[in-house]
Amino acid sequence: MLSDAQERVRFLRFMIVGAIGAVVDFGVMNLLIHLCNFSVTISGIISFLAAVTSNFTWNRYWTYPDSRSKHLFRQYGEFLLINALGLVLRVPILAFIDPLMRTLFSNLPLRLPFITPNTLGDNFTLALAVLIVMFWNFFANRYWTYSDV
Repeated sequence: MLSDAQERVRFLRFMIVGAIGAVVDFGVMNLLIHLCNFSVTISGIISFLAAVTSNFTWNRYWTYPDSRSKHLFRQYGEFLLINALGLVLRVPILAFIDPLMRTLFSNLPLRLPFITPNTLGDNFTLALAVLIVMFWNFFANRYWTYSDV
């Protein structure tokens, strides 16, 4: 059985991996919105999948290196399923909160060069969605995907 200190280290590593995933997530989303003219919802789905793959790789080899009793593809499937359920939480946040955030940022008197109110709204919405889904992902993955540690 792991000690509380070991679990705290795992949670810290999970959060660091999540930060890396957030960079992937935000980067892919913004590239798709600005270079491909995709909607925030479609961009958010694609960027989510890119971040999930990154997060699984880092978590398997760094956060939970001792979790090897499950086959790689089974474990990835469990991780993907939990994250897909997280996507079910995320999509309504992106779809419904983004217009509100865009309106909020467009009504602020502050204007920044190269950063539009829509960009601020999109990114604030994504940050909120990532934060909410992170807690679901940690606890569900800890007790199912990585239950063998």
